[in-house]
Amino acid sequence: MRPRLVVDYGLAKRAALSELRSGALTREDVCDAHPYLLRAAKHHGEPAGRSCPVCEFDLLTHVTYVYGDELGRYAGRVKATAELAEMDRKYGEFRVYVVEVCQSCAWNHLAMSYVLGHGEHSPER
Repeated sequence: MRPRLVVDYGLAKRAALSELRSGALTREDVCDAHPYLLRAAKHHGEPAGRSCPVCEFDLLTHVTYVYGDELGRYAGRVKATAELAEMDRKYGEFRVYVVEVCQSCAWNHLAMSYVLGHGEHSPER
């Protein structure tokens, strides 16, 4: 599995946190995770190994979503990292989005996105 077209949103995260600390944004502005995202983090998320940059109380959780024309009914679903290797072999191309979520304060931020797939489009999909 070799991710392509990787986009790291770390600079945007640092900017949002800087604005929060300077008072330009409120905690309500940045801690606004949708209830479905919080539920996905609780039931399907994977530990990120870092504490929340806002509340510093809880560990962050990564929630991974997949999107792509070939995925059909699986587009927009949460997938475990272990499932991505099989999908990488099965589908020609799809994009993966990793969102970091704090289940305590509802901080959420798109952490990264990348493309996976074997590179050949399947005509039957």
